[in-house]
Amino acid sequence: MKGLRTEKKAFNLEDVIMEDIQNHKDYRNIDIDQVGVKGIRYPITVLDKDMGEQQTVAKINMYVSLPRYYKGTHMSRFVEILNEHSRRISLQNFSEILEEMKQRLDAESAHMEITFPYFIKKAAPVTGAEGLMEYKCTFKGSLNKGSDLAIIIHVPISTLCPCSKEISDYGAHNQRGEVRLQVRFKKFVWIEDLIMLVEQSASSDVYSVLKREDEKYVTEKAFDNPVFVEDVVREIAIKLNDDPNITWFAVETENFESIHNHNAYAYIEKHKST
Repeated sequence: MKGLRTEKKAFNLEDVIMEDIQNHKDYRNIDIDQVGVKGIRYPITVLDKDMGEQQTVAKINMYVSLPRYYKGTHMSRFVEILNEHSRRISLQNFSEILEEMKQRLDAESAHMEITFPYFIKKAAPVTGAEGLMEYKCTFKGSLNKGSDLAIIIHVPISTLCPCSKEISDYGAHNQRGEVRLQVRFKKFVWIEDLIMLVEQSASSDVYSVLKREDEKYVTEKAFDNPVFVEDVVREIAIKLNDDPNITWFAVETENFESIHNHNAYAYIEKHKST
């Protein structure tokens, strides 16, 4: 109706009562070891031994413990913590983020896993043709009464079978394999150094770019350096055992066999005295 005035009441958030269900009491009397968020895609910065820094995109899992008397945790706070650290998420401030998770979520323990592709420019052995090699890496850490931090890397390798070489009149079967290396350490360790250590324990490296001259070189190098999966893990274990910075390691090698309907596998784990 003309001349009729209607009044709109201003919305005031303070007038709205929003129930915090997560903080309700739970009467089942069961603690939860880990609760949180998985599969967050997020940009991070990783120290690069040659270039200084490398920007990459990680998949991040974040968890905290939940006491028996709370119904749930506040999931949004995990993402808030990531946003506050923005691109400054790295190995150097890993423990700082875990401590913030504990405080903000009122938890006794915090856990975070950051998995990302790491790229290294690698030159072919003869022609020097350059290409980027991708290595899957993970930073994995927990903070409870003490802190625990580990690096996990996946390194592709090439191996040639010693037995095949020994029994054949000519040639030997070879295959691509993968080493999964996990280490704990006293102080900072370079990803590049761990990758080099692994590659030096194989029959030959794997490259992204190879010309004919390079293929001849890596083929003959592998033939001159045959190794079983057992040899690979033992060689890596010797190197890590001699490194005083490494406090614990686990190394596993899997060959994607070229003439068998199965894969070959070996594993070594060692806790070193500190």
